[in-house]
Amino acid sequence: MNTAASTPISAEQAREALRTVIDPELGYNIVDLGLVYAVTVDAAGVLYVRMTTTTRGCPATDYLVQGAQQALQQLPGCAGIEVELTYEPPWTPAQMSPMARLHLGIDRASAW
Repeated sequence: MNTAASTPISAEQAREALRTVIDPELGYNIVDLGLVYAVTVDAAGVLYVRMTTTTRGCPATDYLVQGAQQALQQLPGCAGIEVELTYEPPWTPAQMSPMARLHLGIDRASAW
């Protein structure tokens, strides 16, 4: 962790850092895939991330959680990181950004 005192980290800065984490199966970042449900930062600079995977038992789960932790620990002022893995609500392609759907060739009008 980078514990040097600096400007407080914002949730948006944390989300931007998480965009560097690429799902190895889908080849796109976890934020735009809709795998990151929430990012908050407390007054002490501890980052809290609530995230999911595309399916329960996803073989990339550990990789994604560790990638999130590594991406966030690089932020100046990061005093700690807590990642909560959840499956509620279950992930669906509807949670993807338009750019992620376009990248993966998923038509927004498609039923999922």
